[in-house]
Amino acid sequence: MAILLEMKDIHKTYPNGTKANRGVDLTVHEGEIHALVGENGAGKSTLMKILFGLEAPTSGSILYKDQPLRFQGPKDAIKQGMGMVHQHFMLVPSLTVSENIVLGEEPVKGLFSLVRDRAKEFSEIEKLIETFKLKVDPQAAVETISVGQKQRVEIIKVLYRGARLIILDEPTAVLTPQETDELFESIQTLVRQGYTIIFITHKLREVMEISNRVTVLRAGKTIATLMTKETNQEEISRLMVGRDVLFRVEKEIAKPKETVLSVENLSAADDKGSAMLKQVSFEIRAGEVFGIAGVEGNGQTELLEAITGLRQTSSGSVKYKGDNLLDKSVADIRAMKIGHIPEDRQTTGASLTSTIAENLILDVGRNPEYRWGPFLNKKKIRDFSRKMMEDFNVRGAQSEETLAGSLSGGNLQKVIIAREISKNPKLLIAAQPTRGVDIGAIEFIHREIIKKRDEGTAVLLVSAELSEVMSLSDRIGVLYNGNLVAVLDNNDALNEEEIGYYMLGIKSQERKEALQ
Repeated sequence: MAILLEMKDIHKTYPNGTKANRGVDLTVHEGEIHALVGENGAGKSTLMKILFGLEAPTSGSILYKDQPLRFQGPKDAIKQGMGMVHQHFMLVPSLTVSENIVLGEEPVKGLFSLVRDRAKEFSEIEKLIETFKLKVDPQAAVETISVGQKQRVEIIKVLYRGARLIILDEPTAVLTPQETDELFESIQTLVRQGYTIIFITHKLREVMEISNRVTVLRAGKTIATLMTKETNQEEISRLMVGRDVLFRVEKEIAKPKETVLSVENLSAADDKGSAMLKQVSFEIRAGEVFGIAGVEGNGQTELLEAITGLRQTSSGSVKYKGDNLLDKSVADIRAMKIGHIPEDRQTTGASLTSTIAENLILDVGRNPEYRWGPFLNKKKIRDFSRKMMEDFNVRGAQSEETLAGSLSGGNLQKVIIAREISKNPKLLIAAQPTRGVDIGAIEFIHREIIKKRDEGTAVLLVSAELSEVMSLSDRIGVLYNGNLVAVLDNNDALNEEEIGYYMLGIKSQERKEALQ
């Protein structure tokens, strides 16, 4: 295949001294799916921002179709036939799918082109939907559609603007397995029609499944470019991290003790008032991981929000060590040795406009150990923050005074996990704890969760990754359509296929059996 893109010796140093790229080389062939992998902070997103004109390189050169490029902004990249789908969607929720797709590029007609050509708009969008199998209702409001459909809208947006080289930044980070399969089908359709894809991901099995070649970055440098069919996950992870990575979770058999969390007949509605959680009951004991499996959107979010005080319930009880949580405020619950890693790190997990240190002490800033009378003990806070950043390998920051919003998604996740685990919680609620996190960090986070379990913490784990639920959990509850349809012992006899039957509603335990 002909070379479409060459990025040579790309360096990027920010004004604060952070070196994101330290001589990166990337060659992309026309009509291929090229995976770009590396640990959080390895420089992947910075490199793509440079390519798309969102950042200017400190030095280096870019050749696109054998022509040197120097973009002043994304508009220049779009004119050259490039498009970028960002990890965090850039859609206007109150607008329709169609309005989001054409925003800023609305077709017009009539004298002086003053009338919006709705017929042409819908015709062109319908053609893209049909051609690339990107099923979505053009007239639906974006705020009403699923995460997977929002992903499709973003892809249609770049196709509508004429992109032939499409950059997908962590496109499956928030997708269900079924939505991921549908996305991959659409990507393959694009490639068959001559499009080129740069695919940024942390999920190595996806690299193996869909890419033609893979480039590995580490510490801002290109380590290797490999033919995917000639490598494996173990080699890629070793190049990413610089050491062998364990793909399995090593743990002893759990020794559960007293009940820490008891949920009984819990019901709650979603944001639109529809019943989403229906008479859910289960218990979690000290020293065990209770995993929740299920296709996203079946009540997981409502369950965790009800337990942590973020959502009103219609019936039932939630007791922590016998104390009912439903009559307590969020602040009260946060002060009760309950750790919570939320599923959305950007909106509920962190304050992006605050520093790393401020995020790390959100719960403990009023504690005497961090204060001098009415004032903060800045030295104690600095020492604590630096230790957390070192222990949890938070990268991409000059210091603890760096704003949390400037971190990559994976490094922000590490800050949140450091804060919640450092509380030494008796109950740890972990929602999507490794979403958007690199393979080395996943290994570390899994080890920390099992460590807390072995120290006697009760862990409630919710993950869209069924393999993660099965690796970490001692017992697994399955949510389907807001009902807890099974509670299963995670032993050698249990497999993903069996859990899948419950996740799809094909099988269901009797209620008494599920509660045992």
